[in-house]
Amino acid sequence: MTLRIGCIADDFTGGTDVAAALRRAGLRTALVFGAPDDTTTLPADCDAAVIALKSRSTPADEAVADSLAAQHWLWTKGAAQVYFKYCSTFDSTPHGNIGPVTDALMDAAGATLTLHCPASPPNGRTVYRGHLFVHGQLLSDSPLRHHPLNPMTDSSLPRLLSAQTRHQVAVIDWPTVRRGVDAVREALLAHEQAGVRHVIADALTDDDLASLGAAALELPVVAGAAGLAEGVGHAYPTTGPTTAEPWTGEGRAAVLAGSCSARTLDQIAQFYAAGLPSLHLDVLAAATGRDVTAEALAWYDEQDPALPVLIYASASPEELAAIQAQLGVAEAAAQVEELLGALASHLIGRGVRRLLVASGETSGAVTTALGIRAVLVGQEADPGVPWTYATTEHGDLALMLKSGNFGAPDLFTRALTTPAEESR
Repeated sequence: MTLRIGCIADDFTGGTDVAAALRRAGLRTALVFGAPDDTTTLPADCDAAVIALKSRSTPADEAVADSLAAQHWLWTKGAAQVYFKYCSTFDSTPHGNIGPVTDALMDAAGATLTLHCPASPPNGRTVYRGHLFVHGQLLSDSPLRHHPLNPMTDSSLPRLLSAQTRHQVAVIDWPTVRRGVDAVREALLAHEQAGVRHVIADALTDDDLASLGAAALELPVVAGAAGLAEGVGHAYPTTGPTTAEPWTGEGRAAVLAGSCSARTLDQIAQFYAAGLPSLHLDVLAAATGRDVTAEALAWYDEQDPALPVLIYASASPEELAAIQAQLGVAEAAAQVEELLGALASHLIGRGVRRLLVASGETSGAVTTALGIRAVLVGQEADPGVPWTYATTEHGDLALMLKSGNFGAPDLFTRALTTPAEESR
């Protein structure tokens, strides 16, 4: 098997997002959780493989090392092009890890120039004059300015990226992008001849991303959100229909939510308003030694097995600030991951066969706890939110890993109450 394209994502839900994009582009796509090794295998006949790391907020040297190892593994599978997928909100620390990882991947590939674009129009992310917008608002004016780990208080992508790399950064403006593939290629060549290494492109529509993807097809390293990856994927010749995925239609259904994003809070509210069983976890109590996991499982055992359930540690910005003030940011996040990872294992053991997880960090904790290394990517419930399919020691599992900001407000209720034959 020879891959057409390999992708490295900096968190687990970002991995599912870009895997869904490549699948939409007609590529048979597998998703690998964590750094692969010699024992890691892919489903047969894959055109694309996505390696989902947890490198978004780790120290830069760790993020670089993990990404380089992933790049090397993808090369051994035949991938000539590597796509570095980061968040559509350019979510990173002030000095990394987007710049350091991109530079390291380029150095290893001998690349002199790369194209960046975090736009994802279906999810309200657009780039204009080098500035990132979220549903028409500048990133710095959007709810992402309150991100619990990496508050995004600047909307200028050239300024954000320049703080993370010693190399020149430039922009291809929207009028150039609208002129099509040849105009973008000419602009890339001009920037390369001028010594620019990182080129950020404007994009307002999926057509813009298709032009950018076609123009970037020959670049050894490309970087951005899932939208640009789909544009690159569409530029590859199609191989026919994607392989049919299995469906786990039996067994109980559950949601585990750790994200504190505004969209996830809306989804939680809609689930509750629908009269479905939901339980809020007391993170502070867990930190003092109370067995919150046992309490949650006792509650779960009392629920109607025909109904999906929601167990969440998500909190409003004010509640989150209070928790972080007592525990610290890192310890608060670790408590949530430990709680929800442990609960995932117990729920699968109790017969859950459809599991929806909200938050990149929580998704990493859950897949690690379940020992899931690779999944086949299926159809999307919402843009960037696909079902994936895996086998666990307790049987087959349909797993949805959702970025905190993704999905319609009714995603939780719709994804888990729609009959199996309608979800495929």
